Amino acid sequence: MKKAAIYGQSYAISSDKEIKTLLHVLEKNKVDFYIEKEFYTLLVESNVLENNYKTFVSFNDLNSSFDIMFTLGGDGTFLRSVTHIRDLNIPILGINTGRLGFLANVPKDLIEESIKLIIKGDYTIQERTLVSVKTEPKTKDFTELNFALNEVTIAKKNTTSMIGVKTYLNGEYLTNYWADGLIIATPTGSTGYSLSCNGPVILPDSKNLVITPIAPHNLNARPMVISDETKVELKVDSREKSFLISLDSRVSSVPNNTKIFIEKTDFTIKSILPKNQSFLKTLRSKLLWGEDIRNKTNL
Repeated sequence: MKKAAIYGQSYAISSDKEIKTLLHVLEKNKVDFYIEKEFYTLLVESNVLENNYKTFVSFNDLNSSFDIMFTLGGDGTFLRSVTHIRDLNIPILGINTGRLGFLANVPKDLIEESIKLIIKGDYTIQERTLVSVKTEPKTKDFTELNFALNEVTIAKKNTTSMIGVKTYLNGEYLTNYWADGLIIATPTGSTGYSLSCNGPVILPDSKNLVITPIAPHNLNARPMVISDETKVELKVDSREKSFLISLDSRVSSVPNNTKIFIEKTDFTIKSILPKNQSFLKTLRSKLLWGEDIRNKTNL
């Protein structure tokens, strides 16, 4: 590891100890690093750092010479960093200074240990599927950043009434979901919004997507796992003139006559997993699966 990018958001400045730890370890190991400009400005204004570090502004400032991107925050920070990485194949390591942390899975107290493992090569790379969105007619918000790592969500807008989401898989009609909305989640997103709507947990390397209705009025509607090679088409019926489409945390309002086309992107996001971490370990920790006292004697 010779060159790194660092990305964070405003609330991460409260974790000044962790930020300083990260920079200290990188400097000690002679890693050349750049801090995202807006985040760096916040750190300087908050007297966390002095004004003498190199910065980057956007996707256009990054390239294949970067070996890694560190994110400081929670899963939301990790997701936003993807808009800077896109198809550059720069692996991401998420340091969790936020709350739950499925993506940002390196705890505060393991920053130095995890970086040492990465420098030694003691890590694996998880390739994570993304989905892309196209609309007819075209929506300007989905021209450049038309992809999502977690999920694409269709949701009602400004109404207590449910919406109908006609769903087609590879051109064949599936059903019309009457609900508050519909989630098309990747394996990464299966532990996000989809999980809170009773969707299944899917391992990151699974070649699947999951369709999860939000508060469905079809009492027999259940989450459905499909191949990630499936092309999904959605048409919305709403009493309002428009509805909402969100790609991770980016939300747009679109008119009712809009058709939505969703499919797997032709690039993936690489997340780094140091040898002291694993996805199953994260599941046990974050979902409290290990808290059942009956499990304590069987480990």
